[in-house]
Amino acid sequence: MNFCNSNHASKVIDRQALDNLFGVLRSQSYTLFGPKVSDQAIVYDEIQATDDLPIGWTDEQDAGSYRLKKRDDQALFGYVVGPHSLKKYLFPPAQRLWQVSRDGEQIKLSPEPEDVVKRAFIAIRSCELHAMAIQAQVFTGGEFVDSTYDSRSRNTFTLAVNCGQAGNTCFCTSMNTGPEVTAGFDLALTEILDGARHEFLVEIGTELGAEVLNAVDFRDAEPEDQQTAKEIVNRATGQMGRSVDTTDIKDLLTRNHGNTRWDEVAERCLSCANCTMVCPTCFCSTVEDVTDLSGDNAERWRRWDSCFTMDFSYIAGGNVRTSTKSRYRQWMTHKLATWHDQFGTSGCVGCGRCITWCPVAIDITEEVAAIRRTDVAGATEPLKRGA
Repeated sequence: MNFCNSNHASKVIDRQALDNLFGVLRSQSYTLFGPKVSDQAIVYDEIQATDDLPIGWTDEQDAGSYRLKKRDDQALFGYVVGPHSLKKYLFPPAQRLWQVSRDGEQIKLSPEPEDVVKRAFIAIRSCELHAMAIQAQVFTGGEFVDSTYDSRSRNTFTLAVNCGQAGNTCFCTSMNTGPEVTAGFDLALTEILDGARHEFLVEIGTELGAEVLNAVDFRDAEPEDQQTAKEIVNRATGQMGRSVDTTDIKDLLTRNHGNTRWDEVAERCLSCANCTMVCPTCFCSTVEDVTDLSGDNAERWRRWDSCFTMDFSYIAGGNVRTSTKSRYRQWMTHKLATWHDQFGTSGCVGCGRCITWCPVAIDITEEVAAIRRTDVAGATEPLKRGA
């Protein structure tokens, strides 16, 4: 994954050129993953051409609610974000780590080969790019590097898209993660729809992006094109459905573990783990060993897990988070507060997925506001097991 914060050269292409650009990527052995309509949602999946995109579709989102709706135009990127994030491609939900076999007295350990698939991520939003940067810090920023994440992230091409609208659960402006794409891309598009005009302003973020763009027809962007693109992003900024005050949020949450608001939210929370599954930055996992009936072959697998599951916090002597209250508090406090201690950044990018896909409509921005209203500074007490 390439990151560039310089002034990006701007060009303009039409839809046919965009289709040709997809073809250039395929000719360079990239497998394209982008948005498409499936099971009444816009999800990331393998695509081939612009015809596979959610043309003319948008999404309406609120707490615990997601619906697709037809637009009155043929926009390719006129939606917000669906339930899937890029996490599933860089940090697979289930991954075999190694396998071992026995042949008589001989034991053979076979680690999984390095993933060499070249992936092109299409129509990636700014919040997604920030989430990728956060997970890169988690998996590759320390002394021990996750080889799977490292190899997969190095073999990517990122075609980002600036948001032209915001959803009712979006709050990326509060987290300084959008809606404008500013870093982490090879090419970035802004879709311009104005009557019969349907074009895309393209910003070049890397030399690889420039190389791919040079293989298709484009024209230099005029000041009017850049102004139009800026207005589109500004419109999305003004449409944010949610906001959160992040002032001193780390200290706010860490001193409020005894706040009664945790009891109130726990009465609603199902501990279903939906919020962690759809979150683009959550990285909890568990490891399982399996064998065949002969006992001669065994495998070790890593699978996604969640801090909302009962077994996740089980240690010698028992479970340290037996209550829903303690698990929800752990998730939100880690995401917004103690993540800073571990990785130097927030664990939230303001995509709003945890709000949209919570079956009981719990809203993380509402919970932060409630904690702030009932701040119990100086009234903390030591945590007890399971509390």
